[in-house]
Amino acid sequence: MSVEVIKPGLLSSLQDGGRRGYASLGLGRTGAMDEPAWRLANALVGNHDDEAALEITLAGPTLRFQHDAVIALTGAVIEARADGQALPPWTSCFLPAGTLLRLGGMRHGCRSYLAVRGGFDAAPVLGSRSTDLHAHIGPLDGRALQAGDVIDIGGREPAAWFRPAQGVQALRWGLDPQPWLDYARAPLGLLRGHHHGALDHASQHALFAQRFVVSKDSNRTGNRMDGPLLRLDHPLELVSEATLPGTLQLPPSGQPILLLAEAPVTGGYPRIGQLAAVDLPRIAQRRPGDAVCFRESTMDEARQRLRTRNDALQQLIQRIAQRLESP
Repeated sequence: MSVEVIKPGLLSSLQDGGRRGYASLGLGRTGAMDEPAWRLANALVGNHDDEAALEITLAGPTLRFQHDAVIALTGAVIEARADGQALPPWTSCFLPAGTLLRLGGMRHGCRSYLAVRGGFDAAPVLGSRSTDLHAHIGPLDGRALQAGDVIDIGGREPAAWFRPAQGVQALRWGLDPQPWLDYARAPLGLLRGHHHGALDHASQHALFAQRFVVSKDSNRTGNRMDGPLLRLDHPLELVSEATLPGTLQLPPSGQPILLLAEAPVTGGYPRIGQLAAVDLPRIAQRRPGDAVCFRESTMDEARQRLRTRNDALQQLIQRIAQRLESP
């Protein structure tokens, strides 16, 4: 089973839960930028929780499925047509062999996820099928999709209700994306970083009071933030220190950089904040030109929000699995 890439889209890459445990070798985590969307896409097609899916940025690819397939599209709602028929978002859909799937643009949000039953069967590198575009590690020699690529799909026994159908059709389970997408664009929780106190008074205030905008010079490594210039109260001479997805750094330009999934494992800029982990999927869906506001958070609050989100996500995944297994 396989899928052929006819057009690659703007930026599409295979991603799973990430490549963890190799920071000592200089390799970051990478993985899906919007973890709940990735996990729910897999759940909707009956996959194991760790299967690779296709992460699509802003404008999607055109793909031809060589065999019957069950797919789901989550994350930012993307225009999707299979042999000319519109597909509903956040819903499991059946595509017969030979179907041409055209994925267009997203009116809101930045990243969509395409999961296929059986998962994309790329060879793992250091235990992960994630593509690290910065380090050129992972499937397809660590690069994004290109026209002419052929990606294998893993074989998996169909569930009782996954029966070949006549033509493209939506199947029996769909989700409301509303609870999982940041339509309200509420402020993101930010903890004070190790060097927050080195900011001058005006900059400390502006960090939590002013609006920033995602720069066009942003990617999976980090979002540059246009907005008020932040200044240090006095110059700092720093050695490189550990960084993570969500670390907010302040380069000499005064425009902060929020590190994302392909964050380097160390950095030498002042670390003025750390985004609450629960808000990483929300920043992943902000596109160039979108506004970003921060509110001050504590470690206890950030942990509780993450715990609540993860509990709700796991319960939903379990309900989907039960529904898929029912006659």
